[in-house]
Amino acid sequence: MKGIACYYSATGNTKLVLERVIQGLGIEFDLCDIARDPMPDFSQYNIVGFASPVDWLAEPYLMRKFLAELPEVDGIPAFLLSTFGGLPGRTLANLKEAVSKKGFRVIAAHGLRVPDNYPPVLAGGHKNTGMPDMHELKEFHDFISGLGGKLKDIGNGKAVKEVPVPATILGAIAGHFGRDRSKKAQGPKFVDASVCTRCGKCQKGCPYKAIRLDPFPNFDESLCYGCWACYNRCPVQAIYTKKLRGKGHYPGPTEELKKKLKG
Repeated sequence: MKGIACYYSATGNTKLVLERVIQGLGIEFDLCDIARDPMPDFSQYNIVGFASPVDWLAEPYLMRKFLAELPEVDGIPAFLLSTFGGLPGRTLANLKEAVSKKGFRVIAAHGLRVPDNYPPVLAGGHKNTGMPDMHELKEFHDFISGLGGKLKDIGNGKAVKEVPVPATILGAIAGHFGRDRSKKAQGPKFVDASVCTRCGKCQKGCPYKAIRLDPFPNFDESLCYGCWACYNRCPVQAIYTKKLRGKGHYPGPTEELKKKLKG
């Protein structure tokens, strides 16, 4: 048995959580970074995972675009995973709807609260660095264990039922109106040329290919969707916006989160 997991991870939280899931499943997995890798041939796999962060209570534009471009399949089992710092919104419900339309059968889904990586929230002092808590970690481990059991059933030729992935009323409303709001919320970006080292990390890390060096970072705002990856990952904090400068950065998963997910 072999699986593949397709993910989007702006600052590494989602990828880290996904890797912990894969580690606990005990079968061979390929990873597909949807920002950089080509569309996989899903017919080569027995299970497919889709992992996404939550962006303004819904899935980011990049994930929504990827799901819309998925090929039609014939009942391949799938699991869904989301990570969020505030509220989960309707991300999992949206993922379920999108992949089901393409013929995937969703057999498991889970959302995990992680430290917030949204700079405006962090700059305002609203940090949740202690997440996930012990209760959430237990539910996460139970999800992995349950999914592992379902994969064993699939390997033994047993039928595994689909699971419902409902959205709460609040999540349904908020997720609809929040869609792509980050693009407007961030606003245009600028570079402090006196600090910038022209290392190119912002260009390489931009999932929307909205940055080019000329010789300093030049932003194509028509392509940008406000993911804050360039702002968060700039090693010298040279990138800023009209509303935020020099604070609220989240360069990558915290050591505490890494330690919790190893347990």
